[in-house]
Amino acid sequence: MADTRIRTTPELHSELLEAALDAARAGDAARVEALLGPVHPADIADLLEQVSGSDREALLAMGSAVIDGEVLSEISDAIREEVLDALPDHVVADALRELDSDDLVDIVEDLEAEDQGRLLGAMLAADRVAVEQALAWPEYSAGRLMQRELVVAPEHWTVGEAIDFLRGAEHLPDQFYHVILVDPRMSPVGYVTLGRVLSSARDVALKAIAEDSFRTVAATDAEADVAYIFNQYHLISCPVVDGSGRLVGVITIDDAMNVLDEEHEEDMLRLAGVGDEADVSDGPLETVKRRLPWLVVNLFTASLSALVISQFEATITQIVALAALMPIVASTGGIAGTQSLAVAVRALATRDLTRANAGRVVRRELLAGVMNGVGLALILGAAGTLIFGDWQLGLVLGLAMIVNQIVAAMGGVLVPLTLERMGLDPALASGTFVTTLTDVMGFFAFLGLATMMLI
Repeated sequence: MADTRIRTTPELHSELLEAALDAARAGDAARVEALLGPVHPADIADLLEQVSGSDREALLAMGSAVIDGEVLSEISDAIREEVLDALPDHVVADALRELDSDDLVDIVEDLEAEDQGRLLGAMLAADRVAVEQALAWPEYSAGRLMQRELVVAPEHWTVGEAIDFLRGAEHLPDQFYHVILVDPRMSPVGYVTLGRVLSSARDVALKAIAEDSFRTVAATDAEADVAYIFNQYHLISCPVVDGSGRLVGVITIDDAMNVLDEEHEEDMLRLAGVGDEADVSDGPLETVKRRLPWLVVNLFTASLSALVISQFEATITQIVALAALMPIVASTGGIAGTQSLAVAVRALATRDLTRANAGRVVRRELLAGVMNGVGLALILGAAGTLIFGDWQLGLVLGLAMIVNQIVAAMGGVLVPLTLERMGLDPALASGTFVTTLTDVMGFFAFLGLATMMLI
């Protein structure tokens, strides 16, 4: 059935928000339900994330008029605990009954122990067991990502037997893409798409129409590795097996793509030095806690640049123009380093940058750095000569630009590669190292060349 719920435009989003807030403040639950009922759960979650704490409390007081299972699963982790604490137990219980096991695990796993106990107590017995078993797997593993709701068939069945089973089953997953074929030990041996089942004759063996793309993942595999497999091999779903090879669950493409999206978001936030879970709904204190440590680190690294500059105090005193030109060298180097760094970190995350091609990538960056440096050197060298009337100063500026562009290009790829080889997250500290490297080397090259050639 087509999803007929409203997708809000920015204008409609704003109008709905104001109308729903007015109704919630007035305690008119029926009006809130009429306004938000046709709205997609993801958009309702956005509304809850964007309002102030007091307005969110007013909306949540409307209970099931605002919150259902889908909304609960879409809400940002940053406010999910607050939302759950504000809802009555019966509203939470009703919402949880609508969710698949993977969504339940996603909600429960990051909560405090007290809140975990509350939610587990509100679940149906079967759901509670499934969630507790999933939580026994390592964090960020396929076992945490998978859902228990799946459709299996013995490997010797025909299409007709599978169709009869599906039609007669009392409970099937709300959405599934494959019928998983298993042997007598409950080990998956293949899968068949629903399209092939429906388009094949009843007497055709399921094994005869099994997909070539079939593969399995272990429950202990890292979810990032699972997401890579989905993206690399264009999978729709993938069975999950335990240590003995028995089928324990299935991961679907929507969950795998969520992992990829989260990995990308974390990389971007870490590169910016704001932590990996920053959110617009964070309060000032949370924001400061995430950002201040990296600002302090940058304060110390900036001191290295100041130390380098201080060694050339006499040169700067004699040629004051150097002080005006230093930021140009540092800034262009920093930008070039960030460009190279962003490409390298993303390539490492997607596994496009490996040991096999690292040498070629480094050589490419080196050549690009030289070419960028020469291009900028010609422009800035000529400008420096014309503006200050000193061709030697222009030459120094141009040579320093070439050096810093090479350093920036090489640092942008070698720093994340080195951190990755050391088992560290390349996105976590690469930005700080590369910025420090380009600043220090840029100032040293520019002022050092000026001292040798102009003094």
